[in-house]
Amino acid sequence: MTRAALSARDARQIAIAAQGLGARPGKPTLRHVRGVFDAISVIQVDSVNVLCRSQELPLWARLGAHARDALPELSRRRVIFEYWGHEASLLPVELQPLLRWRMADAASGAWRVVRSIAQDAAYVAEVRAEVQARGQVTARDLPPRTGGAPRPAGIKPDSWWTWDDRKRALAFLFWAGEITATRSPTTFERLYAPLDRVLPAHVLATPTPTPDDARRALLGHAARALGVATARDLADYFRITVPAARPRIAELVEAGELTQVTVEGWRDPAYLHAEAPSPRAPGACSVLSPFDSLIWERRRTERLFDFHYRIGIYTPAAQRTHGYYVLPFLLGDALVARVDLKADRAAGALLVHAAYAERGAPRATATVLAAELTGLARWLDLARVAVGRRGNLARALATAMRAAR
Repeated sequence: MTRAALSARDARQIAIAAQGLGARPGKPTLRHVRGVFDAISVIQVDSVNVLCRSQELPLWARLGAHARDALPELSRRRVIFEYWGHEASLLPVELQPLLRWRMADAASGAWRVVRSIAQDAAYVAEVRAEVQARGQVTARDLPPRTGGAPRPAGIKPDSWWTWDDRKRALAFLFWAGEITATRSPTTFERLYAPLDRVLPAHVLATPTPTPDDARRALLGHAARALGVATARDLADYFRITVPAARPRIAELVEAGELTQVTVEGWRDPAYLHAEAPSPRAPGACSVLSPFDSLIWERRRTERLFDFHYRIGIYTPAAQRTHGYYVLPFLLGDALVARVDLKADRAAGALLVHAAYAERGAPRATATVLAAELTGLARWLDLARVAVGRRGNLARALATAMRAAR
C-alpha cells in the first residue's frame, strides 16, 4: 500500500488496526495472547494496581476475557521476558539480541541511582555470583550491607530512589543484561535469575547485531505496531533517541519497508509501514490502560484523536481534572469518553468514581460503556459495578447499568 497523503481519519484507523484493536475473539487462548505480542511487540509493565496490574489491560482491550495468568504462563514457557523496552516491558524473547546495545550501555545509560553502584565493582560482582549460585533471588534475600557505594547527588533522603545497595546492584545487573528476572505472582517484586533460567538457549546463542542494525530492526517493529507514525513516534516506541533513529528510518525507507507520507493535520512527515492495514472502520470497543501502546505517547494521542489525556495518579489531587486512575474509552475509531476506575476487592465492586463523555460522543456511548464495564468487572471477579455522580456521563451510565441488569 503506497499513499502520498492520508486523511486524519485514515491515520487513526490504520493505527488502531495495526495495534490489534478491533473485534475480540470469542474464546481467547494463549495463542491469541502470543499474537498480541506479535502485533505490538511490547507491553509496558507497571506496579499500579488500582484496577488490576496495568500490563493485563492491553490484553483485555484486544482479547476481552482471557486467562488472568496468561502473562506469567508465557514467561514460564520462555516466550516473553522483561527488560527495558519502552520503560519496564514484557517482550518476545526473540527481541533480546536487539536490546544488547542498551545492556552494553548500562554504565552510562541506566538511571543515575542504578548506574552509580557500578563504581563498587567488587560488590556488584559479589551480587552477580549470588544470583548465579542461588538461581533466583529477590533483593531481600541478600544480606543487608552497611556503608557501601555513595548515591548520586540530588537524591532526597525520603525519595523512593533511596534503594539500598542490594537493590541497586541487582537493578544494574538486570539493566546490563548480566542477569534477568521474572515477577512474583503475589508481591510483583522482581525475582532475579541467571539468563539461562529465563531465556531459551537459541536466543542466548544468537549473534549480537551491531547497534545500528539492532536499532533499525527495533524501529521496523515499532513501525509495524504503529502503522503510521512520525520519526519521534517511532523512536519513542523502544526509547531510541531521535538523532539515532533518523538515519535508520531513512534506511528503512530506502529498503521499501517504510513509505514517507503526509497526514492531515500533522506538522511532521509520517512513515507508513509496508504491511500497514488498509483504513477501515474498526470494531474496537474497550477501555484502555494509561500505559497502552496506542496512547502511551500523549502528543501522538492528541494528534490521532484530538484527545488531551493525563492519567491523574501523578497529579496533585487539587489539579486533577477527571480523577485519579482515568482510562480512555475507545469506540470505533474515536476516544469518546474517560472513566475513573477502582477495583474495590473487599466489597466485590468495580467503582466508577467519575465518567465523562467527549464532545461529539455518540448517543450510544453510555450503553456500550456499561456493557464494557460489566464484562471487565466479571473478568476481575467483581460482582457489581457502582457508578458515582461525577462527570457529564455519570447519570446516563448509571441508568444504562440499571437497564442492563
